[in-house]
Amino acid sequence: MRILLAVAATCCVAVAMGAESKNPNILLIVADDLGYADVGFHGAEDIPTPHLDALAARGVRFSNGYVSSTWCSPTRAGLLTGRYQQRFGVRGHEGTPDEALSLEETTLADRLRAAGYVTGVIGKWHLGTGPEFHPVARGFDEFFGFLRGAHNFWPDVPFILFPDRTGRG
Repeated sequence: MRILLAVAATCCVAVAMGAESKNPNILLIVADDLGYADVGFHGAEDIPTPHLDALAARGVRFSNGYVSSTWCSPTRAGLLTGRYQQRFGVRGHEGTPDEALSLEETTLADRLRAAGYVTGVIGKWHLGTGPEFHPVARGFDEFFGFLRGAHNFWPDVPFILFPDRTGRG
């Protein structure tokens, strides 16, 4: 009987030690002007999207989410806060340093960081260009991209009018 209890206790300890939970990886892809049926996993056949299809097949897809704007800044604000963006003032394209996602809003990055995640943004931010609105100041650990809504596709031509459109943090 003692041997049976010892074996049972060992198994319980082994299961408990192996049951350490690990947060799943999260990859949130936000693409401007991408329609629901523009990717293979939603039925598109004209443009192959095999890598996105593979990610969709192995992950979770949010196929019933809505934003209340057709502009990219309000859409991003809604996705990052989980709130209707008009309720906190993001209604159009954020163009000047003081037009941004309110500092009073908690972002998805803030919540993920509190849950032990390391977060990053790659690509367009478009939720404020002032230092206090930078992605790293808004809860993200890493940022590589551009802060405003557009950037120069020609790397040998400087962006003289808007030098702050790219950044790293």
